[in-house]
Amino acid sequence: MGEHTTTRDATIESWTARLGEASGNPGGGAAAGVMLAIAAGLMSMVAGYSDDAGELRDRARVLRDAALDAAEADAAASAAFGAAFRRDDDGRKAAIREASLAAATSSAALGDRARAAIPDLEHLAAHGEPTLVADVAVAAAALRAALASARTNLSYDLATLRSAGHSLEEVRAAHPGLWTTVAALADAIARVDGLTARIDDRAAPTD
Repeated sequence: MGEHTTTRDATIESWTARLGEASGNPGGGAAAGVMLAIAAGLMSMVAGYSDDAGELRDRARVLRDAALDAAEADAAASAAFGAAFRRDDDGRKAAIREASLAAATSSAALGDRARAAIPDLEHLAAHGEPTLVADVAVAAAALRAALASARTNLSYDLATLRSAGHSLEEVRAAHPGLWTTVAALADAIARVDGLTARIDDRAAPTD
């Protein structure tokens, strides 16, 4: 995968090969974006089998597009994050602070998009084509993975600000919106878990 090949342009083989390299670009945040795109793609597919889910399908398509953009943005943020920690000069702390905030903002934005998709996924679980319930369950798993990844990355990025000389209390006071998003993402994960539990008897009846 070439240096300037984007998430959109890459094949699955080349993108995952690049993910496996010790470069951090792409990294876990970009992977979260791809998982969100997978969830959105499945939601769009399931919605396509329902005559009354046209708007939902449109939203899923917009989400898939935005998720790929988020994956690309996070890959760039990850590269900047790594570069900041490799610095060995007077600007290192400032670079870490800037890169950590950029990475945290990227993770929070991805998480917010994933959270916003939950009501549509719940609608598909309740009213979608019954024979596609397993696809809804897979979409839920992908969405949960994106949420969990965004939560972990956001929390870690905020905590990394300690490397720039801040305490966690100072970080919370300076960035309350990002801080509270961590808890909101945890609540969203629990909500998706509840949805998965409600459809499990239909999605996996032999278990």
